[in-house]
Amino acid sequence: MIFSLAVYSAPYSSQASYSAYQFSLALLNQGHKLHRIFFYQDGVHNATNLAAPPQDEFNLQQSWQALAKQHNLDLVVCIAAGLRRGILDSGEANRYDKPSYNIAEEFTISGLGQLIEAAAVSDRLISFGN
Repeated sequence: MIFSLAVYSAPYSSQASYSAYQFSLALLNQGHKLHRIFFYQDGVHNATNLAAPPQDEFNLQQSWQALAKQHNLDLVVCIAAGLRRGILDSGEANRYDKPSYNIAEEFTISGLGQLIEAAAVSDRLISFGN
């Protein structure tokens, strides 16, 4: 089956983002295809390159990156939600005249249409968070 995920919660504010990550691992280990993971609302905080959890805690942002590299996954951050929460790529930083950007490698910024397209081509769209 083809799955896509929508992640609505910040990485350390609830269990939702970690559950989405674990669900992704399970899907891939069972041979399913993961079309896209779309980060929306507070879920966009999963894409920041500035998070620095303690060394003895699970680093969810780095884990998303490693999973994306290993399985060639599409990690998409909603542009509107990202801009509201200060998640920028270099293009958006230039567009809004900001001195820097903070999106982590392997994540891309795009519009809500990417979530709609993911729902259209996937057998299941699973949401995590509020």
